[in-house]
This record gives sequence, structure tokens and C-alpha cells, in this order.
Amino acid sequence: MVTNSQSPTLSTESLTSLPPTDAKARVSQFMKNLQDEITQALEKLDGVAEFQEDSWERPEGGGGRSRVLRDGAIFEQAGVNFSEVWGSHLPPSILTQRPEAVGHKFYATGTSLVLHPRNPYVPTVHLNYRYFEAGPVWWFGGGADLTPYYPFAEDAAHFHKTLKQACDTHHPEYYPVFKRWCDEYFYLKHRGETRGVGGLFFDYQDGRGTLYRGPNPDGEAAKYSNQLGAITPRGWEDLFAFAQSCGGAFLNAYVPIVERRHKIEYGDRQRNFQLYRRGRYVEFNLVYDRGTIFGLQTNGRTESILMSLPPLVRWEYGYRPEPNSPEAELYETFLKSQDWVNWVPSHT
Repeated sequence: MVTNSQSPTLSTESLTSLPPTDAKARVSQFMKNLQDEITQALEKLDGVAEFQEDSWERPEGGGGRSRVLRDGAIFEQAGVNFSEVWGSHLPPSILTQRPEAVGHKFYATGTSLVLHPRNPYVPTVHLNYRYFEAGPVWWFGGGADLTPYYPFAEDAAHFHKTLKQACDTHHPEYYPVFKRWCDEYFYLKHRGETRGVGGLFFDYQDGRGTLYRGPNPDGEAAKYSNQLGAITPRGWEDLFAFAQSCGGAFLNAYVPIVERRHKIEYGDRQRNFQLYRRGRYVEFNLVYDRGTIFGLQTNGRTESILMSLPPLVRWEYGYRPEPNSPEAELYETFLKSQDWVNWVPSHT
């Protein structure tokens, strides 16, 4: 888990910005509704398989609903989870970021998903939105990102434009900061490449100070955010509305891409490359992913935490894409940070 030496300390001002008394119930209901909305839409889209639900309880407090769809017409495996947990203290992965939460009981709820399509021309996608309270400390976090196996710039542009529209209804600087933060977060340092084409990522949003609250003071997200300085304070209701808009934008961002690509014919070459690239997903989720680390450190349900891993995957020693191939284009263009919102189709 990365640490953030720049995490803001709790100020007197933020103590006056406490959540409403029904905050936990309202966010929990939204997260459940988001899970319901997405699973119903994905079942309709797949047309063959249905989600199976496992409800679970956490001995220390809380529980969740794990829903997994397997062996569908479109999705080889799709997991959409809701969790709501509480306890006496936050795990080290959070306290290193928010030391002012030490000594407080905590509450956390969220919805997360990872969809692994069967067709290599359909991208994998991830979403997670979450909310924390620990005494007077509270924040929203989350985001969504797209991981294609084959390069379709119009898909990346559509995904980003849809998320940007959701952000822009709340603040014009949300997307510029959180897009850069996403590129920075979903980056495999040991590979020197992004996991995919990004999307949104934000954390520790309590409506105060600067927008970027991440661990890299020299990164593009921090540089852009620092130029803005501390923006106008936003309250709990503002941040909750923002999280709702982002969650609600997911289906519009992803479903049209699936509908465009899932009937494209493919062969062994494309399938083998998809399985190889899935290995990067496994590497990121087991080495860097905050949600995985938090779940394991808080004694969450292991099957639910690791449902993000693909059902089939392969590694190949020393793989190099064939020059001038679609696979090479993925590496050369799509696994580097791009301004997808302003992408313009080529007329050549």
C-alpha cells in the first residue's frame, strides 16, 4: 500500500462539515441500488447467464452481497459486489493516508465490479465507488477504468467523454484532475505501462482543500491540482451527488462499447493475446489495488475480494508484439496516457 505524506490533517473547519445523521443509510441504499441497476442491465445485455448471489456476514461487523455471472454469451465472468462493514479501527492501509482517523470506529460501504468479456475485442472494465466515516472524518472515493485488449480509439473516447459529462455537472476541474489521477493510479510500475486507457479515480474527497489527495507530489495529477489550489469548499451533499452521478454514468459509458464489439469474429491469436493481457490485471490487483488490500486487512470475504480476477489467464516469458500489428498499437498508443476526450478520428 502506498502512503501519502501530504494527507491533510483534520482542521477545525472540517469538523463543522459533518455528514447528516442519515448519511450511512442513504449511501448504503444508493450502493445497493447501483448494484441492482447494473446487474439487471448486464443480465439483459448478456441474454444467457444470470447473476448468482451470495450474501455474507463479517464477524467484526457488517457484510455484503456478492453477485457473479459466469459462462454467459458475452461475459465469461462478471462480478458486482456490495459491501457494508464497520469496526473498532481502520486498517493500516487507510491510517497511513488519514492518520486523523486513528482511535475512531469506522464505517465503510461501497459497490465494485469487474467484468471480463469473452470476446477479446470487448474491453474489461472496473468500477468502484465507496464511502468512509471514522468519527468526524469522512470521505468519498472511487472511479471507473477501461482495459481494452485491442485498440479502438472511439471506444476510449466514448468512455472518457461519458465520465467527463458526469463530472462536469458538478465541477469543471473534477475530470481533469481525476483523469490524471486514474492514469497515475492504474499504472504497473514493474511493467512501465498503464493497465488500460484509464477513466476516473479519486479518493479522500471531503470537500476541502485540493482535489488531488494521492501519494505522488511530482505526478501530473498533483501538478494540475496544485495549479488550481484549494477550490471552493463543497459539503457532504455535494460529494454524495457527485458519487451518484459517476455511478449512474457507468452503463452509458460501457454498454454501447459492448454492443459495438461483441459480435466481431476472433481466432486463437486474439484469444491468446487477451489471456496474456489478463495477466496484467492479475498483477495489478494483487500488488497495488487498494480495494484488495483493504478487504484482506479488514477480514472481508476472500471470494468476494478476489472475484476481480479473470477465470482464465496466461503468462508468456519475454513476449513482444509483432511490429505494426494491432497488439503493438495497444502498447505503443493505448497503454500510455492520452487525451481521449479530444480524440479526433483520422480521415486517412
